[in-house]
Amino acid sequence: MPPIDITRGDGVRYDVVAIGNALVDVIAAVPDEFLVNEDVVKGSMTLVDAERSAHLYSRISNPTQTSGGSASNTAYGLASLGGRAGFIGKIADDELGRVFGADMDKVGVGFHPGATSATEPTGRCIIAVTPDGQRSMSTFLGAASLLEPADISREAVQSGAVLFLEGYLFDRDEAKAAFKVASKYAHEAGRKVSLTLSDSFCVDRHREDFLDLILNDIDVLFCNEFELQSLYQTSYEEALEQLRNDCEFGAVTRDKRGSVVINGHDLVHIEPEPVDWVVDATGAGDQYAAGFLYGFTRGMAIEHCGRLGSMSASEVITHVGPRPLVQLSTLIPEHLRS
Repeated sequence: MPPIDITRGDGVRYDVVAIGNALVDVIAAVPDEFLVNEDVVKGSMTLVDAERSAHLYSRISNPTQTSGGSASNTAYGLASLGGRAGFIGKIADDELGRVFGADMDKVGVGFHPGATSATEPTGRCIIAVTPDGQRSMSTFLGAASLLEPADISREAVQSGAVLFLEGYLFDRDEAKAAFKVASKYAHEAGRKVSLTLSDSFCVDRHREDFLDLILNDIDVLFCNEFELQSLYQTSYEEALEQLRNDCEFGAVTRDKRGSVVINGHDLVHIEPEPVDWVVDATGAGDQYAAGFLYGFTRGMAIEHCGRLGSMSASEVITHVGPRPLVQLSTLIPEHLRS
């Protein structure tokens, strides 16, 4: 298939500008007794309020604190591949807000924060890691969920060849409006707009709004097969046909069955990269998007974008945590190096 034509134009300094939840991952080793005493369900992800989050934070010792959130992880993966990434998200003027900004800078991602929140502290995910490697997560969205249109910088959006939107952020009407504004800015400058559906439950809650966004604003859709079926409320095969009609480009991940990538009505099945053992699937979709977009913004053929996505996802599932532990650029096959 011919390579993808990406219009860069003047003023582009990033391959991708991502918009998503600006969260700090607070990771701490704990004994199993901690989960029992604090009523944390092992291996779960639970949304908590500010009071509960502050309590758990006070009960852990020597945590590692890094920038996190789905779209932030994709931006990190793109930087690890050797790409240029920016990120837009909302934080508060507090300690964890400063941690988030400093870590973005450290990993080479340009951070363009919205106005700092005066009502909610910076969002954080308390990740309790037990001796067996299980991760039990308590997430407080805080300031991250308050993103609104005024937080979206036209200059920042238009400085990226592709805009990447995180579906997890789609719950509030203000965030939906922010996505619309950001998409408008991107298309005004001839950029592409991409979206990850993030979670089947997100799709169930906002199906009609997601469909409206996809039909009117989205050029590239990322999802897994269950999110795709939830979106169109039909079988996988029929949903895939719908996607081919509704979106110019798409990437649908299918776990052990690899992925399917779409360029117009052209469709390619991508085999999964073999791994010895799957340790933790957290972040696989985030890193797949990073690999795909790395190839996409370099004008690679759609099947090569999918293979880079599969390669990036395969690294992150071999260890605990949603970000690669090796420099992903070192894993790129020679014939796909730009």
